[in-house]
Amino acid sequence: MSLRDANRRPTHPGAVLREDVLPALEISQSELARRLGVGRLTVNELLNEKRACSPEMAARLGKLLGTSPESWLDMQAALDLWKVQQHPEKLKNITPLRVA
Repeated sequence: MSLRDANRRPTHPGAVLREDVLPALEISQSELARRLGVGRLTVNELLNEKRACSPEMAARLGKLLGTSPESWLDMQAALDLWKVQQHPEKLKNITPLRVA
């Protein structure tokens, strides 16, 4: 059971970084990219929600920020599943298997 409203779009991990983490740490996108060992464009696309948080990025964020990689992946998975659930027609032709 989830306490989250199933109709509300889950928060993208990049939004958490953009709205909460960067201001709290008082660092720029460029500094975050440097510390993560990735390109500035990669960070920019993540912060602007144009890129998903990959397992590798989750591991990098977890190590840098002292958080669990799973927390970043869980945010991304919740968003990905929510997006799929917004289009039930894509799954309408799938018939569940019957257990014998």
